[in-house]
Amino acid sequence: MLLNLESKQDKAIQVLPAVPQTISVRQTATVSRVVDGDTIKVMIQGKEDTVRLIGMDAPETVNPEKTTQCFGKESSDKAREILIGKSIILESDSTQGDKDEYGRLLRYIFLLDGTDFDEFMISEGYAYEYTFKNSPYKYRHEFIQAQKKAKKERKGLWGSC
Repeated sequence: MLLNLESKQDKAIQVLPAVPQTISVRQTATVSRVVDGDTIKVMIQGKEDTVRLIGMDAPETVNPEKTTQCFGKESSDKAREILIGKSIILESDSTQGDKDEYGRLLRYIFLLDGTDFDEFMISEGYAYEYTFKNSPYKYRHEFIQAQKKAKKERKGLWGSC
């Protein structure tokens, strides 16, 4: 919990909500393939890696144990339209670990113009906000707000499913 003292004369203390302490590392990569709306393949220094986006979950399209979910194709298509062949910035989040149980890098994606791709996908209804194992992450507040707005405006999966 963080405390903010207004001034020495003003004894009022404002209590701010706890924010996870994160250490992030940013690196550039090129998108070689979109697996689905929340998983991509990237080239980093000549090596291909799989990236699972932090803080969002897109409807399934490629899971062999599940049928294609409502708005899954649209989500995957939008990710392909925006990302294929593009240079991007990957950002890690120490609160989530480096890799998931399948060996995929856990990262946020930013376009070179600064757009937060994860937040964009949620705000347009191509994905849901997703807190893995109830473990808060760096941009959780922003993603939750983006989802609330998308739901209210019935965007994407919120209007179709």
